[in-house]
Amino acid sequence: MSWATAFALRQYVMASLWIAPLIGIVLGSLLADAAVALDGAVRVPQGWQYSTSTASSVLSSIVGAMVALLGFVVTIGILVVQQATGTLSPRYMRLWYRDRLQKAVLATFSGTFAFSFSLLRRIETDFVPDIGVTLAGAAVAVSLLLLLMYLNRFIHNLRPVAIAALVARTGRRVLDRGTLLAARGTLRAADATRAPPPGPVTSVPCATGGALQGFHPERLVALAERYDCFVVLTHPVGDFVPPGATLFELHGAAPPPSAKLTGLVALGVERTIEQDPAFGMRILVDIAIRALSPAVNDPTTAVQVLNHIEAFLHTIGRAELGGRYTLHDAHGVPRLEVPGRSWDDFLQLAVTEIREYGAGSLQVCRRLRALFDGLLDAGLPERHRTAVRTELRLLDEAVDRRYPDPVRRATALTPDRQGIGGGARPRA
Repeated sequence: MSWATAFALRQYVMASLWIAPLIGIVLGSLLADAAVALDGAVRVPQGWQYSTSTASSVLSSIVGAMVALLGFVVTIGILVVQQATGTLSPRYMRLWYRDRLQKAVLATFSGTFAFSFSLLRRIETDFVPDIGVTLAGAAVAVSLLLLLMYLNRFIHNLRPVAIAALVARTGRRVLDRGTLLAARGTLRAADATRAPPPGPVTSVPCATGGALQGFHPERLVALAERYDCFVVLTHPVGDFVPPGATLFELHGAAPPPSAKLTGLVALGVERTIEQDPAFGMRILVDIAIRALSPAVNDPTTAVQVLNHIEAFLHTIGRAELGGRYTLHDAHGVPRLEVPGRSWDDFLQLAVTEIREYGAGSLQVCRRLRALFDGLLDAGLPERHRTAVRTELRLLDEAVDRRYPDPVRRATALTPDRQGIGGGARPRA
């Protein structure tokens, strides 16, 4: 199995909502068999003994309750889908599918159902699985506790600001993993003036097409070292690569087989966040501009999302970002060049659409101004500060066009971290 196939399988498992319940059903059936065997080998205390009718009634009630609760959880899932597609971002569903608590709830409910149903089948006039009935009652208690935790999680986390915080944390973790790779000395910003290594160049086309979801840098470097060549990945993670487009450029007399190279690059129907922190920023911006649409008209939500966008930008600003990166082997020989996203790319992604759609909102204009001021005061490198000043100038121009009245224009140009009412300080 290639790395790309394993990556796709892992993505499918993480996004699947049926695998955890299936495991719960299997484990529930096996535990029921174990409980019956234990019941025949262990003397049960008097308080754990049940009559045939009582055990049948209890287990039948549990079976019915678990089916009803599974239907309740499915109903909540449908509501989440409607919420995400209506007022948040459909891209958020890529993260919601992976919620571990949700899968634990589904697995526990289905496992309790299978456990109770298996025990119900074992009840005879002369045998009652007393230990199993008691354990089934304990499983119901655990199921109810998980249900309450599940309700608490999604009642609180369905708010746009809570989802924005979750997405921003996930994006920062992905960015930190890339920073650790750079700290190990294998990832370096590529020299824009460096010419490609001499020798023949071989192009490897993309066979199937799809969104570039990730690649395995260490294995690509090892493969290039084995064949003594230099590999260039032509598209950054997150790009959609059409069928037949060039995926790799190989510099060397004896390049590795194309099947080995393409097996180390994962393509799919849409982007994932595993190696693509810009996808997290994309979701944040989607939530903000959805709140600014005329159908929703909720600039306060956009301001709250901008809080997390600013925190994300501060993390990105501290990282060493470049348009392209070179990965070296253990001997320091450059082996792999991959495209990346610069600070300018992240900054434009974060603010361009919000500025365009939110120029008519005083809250959004004032919060964006405070965001830029915060970035300028954060001690970023001068090349980053230049890009911030450019975006600040574009914001000023958008405000000038939208607010011809001098008083309202001065109000819109005043930085305020709460949008309106945050103790704004006059524009410098």
